[in-house]
Amino acid sequence: MPSHTKKLGPAARFGAKYGKRIRDKVKEIEMQYKHRRVKCPFCNYKAVKRVAYGVWRCNKCGRVFTGKAYSPY
Repeated sequence: MPSHTKKLGPAARFGAKYGKRIRDKVKEIEMQYKHRRVKCPFCNYKAVKRVAYGVWRCNKCGRVFTGKAYSPY
């Protein structure tokens, strides 16, 4: 396994093709919201997950709502 996968995390899949700045931005976005549970604006429970691009769903209250592409707010 290459040594850069630990440093770049989920953005290591791009390799050197797109450049360091873009990979760093992708890493920041994905680590911050995309794969993490977020607080629901309706029931205030940390159960919101991203379903698709801009579509978010709360696993507790079952509400589906739209938001930004990488963050629900």
